[in-house]
Amino acid sequence: MGYLAALTLDRGRMAGLLATAGVAAGLSVHAVIAAARLGALIAGVPLIYEVLRWTGVAYILFLAWEAWKPDDKDHPDFTAGALSSLFWRGFFSNVFNPKSIMFFISVVPGFLRRDSGDPNFSIQFSQLGMTYVMIATALHAGIVMLAGQLRPWLTAGPLKNSIRRILSVALVVVAAWLAWTTRQI
Repeated sequence: MGYLAALTLDRGRMAGLLATAGVAAGLSVHAVIAAARLGALIAGVPLIYEVLRWTGVAYILFLAWEAWKPDDKDHPDFTAGALSSLFWRGFFSNVFNPKSIMFFISVVPGFLRRDSGDPNFSIQFSQLGMTYVMIATALHAGIVMLAGQLRPWLTAGPLKNSIRRILSVALVVVAAWLAWTTRQI
């Protein structure tokens, strides 16, 4: 969410919405992995889990570094390459998030109907997964829209680099939080 807000403040609402689409795609990947019952494999194999975990931390730190660097140019260029890049950045920021996959394998199964006579686990899981992705996407889009509304006031003049740096530090804090809270004890 911090990344989406920072991106929107820096590059505008359209950039934030493109990254939101990428985040939704990343969440969808986690839902599919969990529905296929592969999430437990990821959580159960320490090497896979740790690679995913540290890749996520490193990627967030990379995004923080990019946000920290002073940027004097505007980013109105929405060429095909720029559009694709924004989508993929959102995708990777989420697909490498082990907390998301852990949510799908630990929380979502508690909401499955096991006594209703519906033996199709994957259909139930897919429905819940799609619902979660839609709710999360609506929340993320709301954050982007709010950041877009605040952008003229927060990025005017000398405030621009200060806000970028504050959001960059927030991303570093998120990376540290992710590293701490996702460790397997």
